[in-house]
Amino acid sequence: MSQETAAAFDVVRADGRPAVLELPGDAGSDPVAWATAHRDALRATVAEHGAVLVRGLGLGDAGTVGRVGRELLGTVMTEREGFATRQVLADGVYSSSEWPVDQPMCMHHELSYAREVPGTLLFACLTAPDSGGVTGVSDSHDVLAALPAELVARFETEGWLLDRNYTDTVGVGLTASFGTEDRAGIEAYCAARGIECTWQSNGDLHTRQRSAAVLNHPVTGRRGWFNQIAFLNEWTLDPMIREYLKFEFGDDGLPFNSRFGGGAALDEDVVLTINAVYEKHTLREPWRAGDLLIVDNLRMAHSREAYEGEREIAVVLGDPVTVPAHS
Repeated sequence: MSQETAAAFDVVRADGRPAVLELPGDAGSDPVAWATAHRDALRATVAEHGAVLVRGLGLGDAGTVGRVGRELLGTVMTEREGFATRQVLADGVYSSSEWPVDQPMCMHHELSYAREVPGTLLFACLTAPDSGGVTGVSDSHDVLAALPAELVARFETEGWLLDRNYTDTVGVGLTASFGTEDRAGIEAYCAARGIECTWQSNGDLHTRQRSAAVLNHPVTGRRGWFNQIAFLNEWTLDPMIREYLKFEFGDDGLPFNSRFGGGAALDEDVVLTINAVYEKHTLREPWRAGDLLIVDNLRMAHSREAYEGEREIAVVLGDPVTVPAHS
C-alpha cells in the first residue's frame, strides 16, 4: 500500500488493540460511496498504523465487500498458491481460509512464500462469532527486533524453504493453487517462479520453494519479519493431527512444512520461540458484524483465533507486489 498525500484519520489506539476508526451512524447507509469518498484518508491511515479496523461501515454481504474492495485497492487479485481451501463468495471476494474452528491459525503474512503477494488485505465481518475468532495483527518490524539475533541471522543468510505435497485427499487442489491441472501448465508456472516441482509415481505433486525471511518494506524501507516459517511448520499443527498425517503420508508427506533455507529441519523450540514473540506483539479487537479490517500485508502479520458459533469473514486480496526471492 503506497503512501498517500491525504491526512490520516484520527483513530482510537489502546494497549493491545489495533487502530480503530469509529464511523458516524450514517456511514453504513452507503458503504461503497463512503469508501470512495474517503479512500485516500483510509490508505494514509493504514500507511501510518499498518492496519486499521473500520467500525460502523455496515458491511452485510459479499457483493458490497467486493465493490468496496474495488474502490479501495489499486488491483484486486486472484489467489494462487493458497495453503487452505477458500470459497468464492463474489467477484474478487473469498471466504476466510477453511481451518478447524477449535484450532488457531498462527501469525503469518499472506502468501509470503510466493513471488507475487498482496500488498493489502481486506477482512470484512459478515457474521461475528459468539466468542473468539479474533483476527489479530502484529507489526513485523517489532517482531524482527524482538527475535533472537542469531536466529534472524541464520534465516537472513539461508532464507527458508517451504515443502508442499498436493494430493487428492488433503490440502488445496492443483487448480486452486496453479489455475490448472495440466502438468505442462503447472511446470511452466513453477519454473517462472523458481519453484522446484516433482511428480510422484501416484500422480501427486511435490514442490519446494525458497524465500527470504526478512523484507525491506518497499515504501518505508524498514526491515520486517516477513514469512510463514512458524505457521506452515509441523510443530504448529495440533499434535494429534500431526501424528495422523505422518502416519498416513510419512515424515516427508505432510501437506506443507517449512525448513531452514539450507534444508535442515526446524526444532520445535524454534517454532515456539517465533510464536511466543508474535504473541507478545499481537493486537486484538473482537469482531462486530459490519466491521472492515484493512491490513498492510507487507508490514503486518495476521492470525485467527479459535472460536465458537457461526463466523463469516469475507476477504479481498489486492495491490499485488513482487517480492525478491532469497539470493
